[in-house]
Amino acid sequence: TEAFSRTPEIYDTTIGWRFVNKQLKAQYGTDSMPETAENVAEKYQISREDQDAFALRSQQKTAAAQQNGFFNDEILPVEIVDRKKNVVVVNRDEHPRETTLEALAKLKAPFKKEGGSVTAGNASGVNDGAACVLITNREFADTHGLKPLARVIGIASAGVEPKYMGIGPVPAVQKILKQTGLTLDQMDVIELNEAFAAQSLACMRELGLK
Repeated sequence: TEAFSRTPEIYDTTIGWRFVNKQLKAQYGTDSMPETAENVAEKYQISREDQDAFALRSQQKTAAAQQNGFFNDEILPVEIVDRKKNVVVVNRDEHPRETTLEALAKLKAPFKKEGGSVTAGNASGVNDGAACVLITNREFADTHGLKPLARVIGIASAGVEPKYMGIGPVPAVQKILKQTGLTLDQMDVIELNEAFAAQSLACMRELGLK
């Protein structure tokens, strides 16, 4: 696994380059992640108000899920020793924050000089995390008495222009639907990465998700 805070990146800071490589910028672009979210918000006309409302709903749903123990059976608690030598048990996502629309509306949009809409409140945090999944065939599962949770029937990936990074799920979903002959109406659950509220809303609207 990789730890986000320790993974080497092409940028020399977590929010972009201090001294931009002009040749790389001309060929590929050197937008930071929040800047790509600003690009998506502008291109797909995602308003600041819609982003903040989406972010608030996301925080509220996460808090409700934690309070009701929805993820308890999916989390393996980990013990760590903090700087004060205290043993800390990590058994839940630490990122969720209590907030309101009024509080979100007061946050600055620092990633664009004029007309910015992406803030710390409607963007995902820079956090470390870990996950694992066991993928096997039916024969192995039966032999070891394992009950499958799902069956993988298709996988697809797609590339997009780097400065619109977050819109990638749209062509990827369209690709896999074509491969499998399925439609979104046939899906009971759809999980979409929420990198930024602007990115999530753009993908949902382009795919026709409610």
